[in-house]
Amino acid sequence: TRFVPMGDNTAVLDDEGRRVEPGSGVVGHVALTGRIPLGYFGDPEKTAATFVETDGKRWVRTGDLATVDADGTIVLMGRGSQVINTGGEKVYPEEVEASLKAHPDVYDAVVVGVPDDRFGQRVCAIVAPVPGREVTLDALDAHCRNDVAGYKVPRELVLVEHVVRSPVGKADYRWARATALEALGIADPPAP
Repeated sequence: TRFVPMGDNTAVLDDEGRRVEPGSGVVGHVALTGRIPLGYFGDPEKTAATFVETDGKRWVRTGDLATVDADGTIVLMGRGSQVINTGGEKVYPEEVEASLKAHPDVYDAVVVGVPDDRFGQRVCAIVAPVPGREVTLDALDAHCRNDVAGYKVPRELVLVEHVVRSPVGKADYRWARATALEALGIADPPAP
């Protein structure tokens, strides 16, 4: 998704809270200013991580990661909580999902990271095929390599009848991860 912010109330901030330079390729956090909450009641740590001050303004980080094109267009990469880290490379599920959904035999798809002993995580696609069509990992591999870097291409494929989504159409990543782990016979590692 791409958009041009209207006014100065939307920015992309780097990890130090500075505005991302347009055209730099740096991935930062989408932030909003103006009429924003004071913070999380009774949770000063979460408040400090979410609400930051930059250039004399208070900002709230939305949880979305993005870059800024040279013309000022903000390019959303995805939710920070869904990023897959495979071999030190970051994979934004939404980018891979868009490539998968462009395949003629794919009706719907969601992408999650599953544990990998060597790379930390590997990319897994949960796919609902078009009724009556067959989908293979090899076919998706060949298709996705036209759109995304090789390290982003799914290494695992789980076929389902339908992808679970919220009433507004958002992917249910908890369901997707649990479905992938069960189908692949992987125990869910404890949270850090």
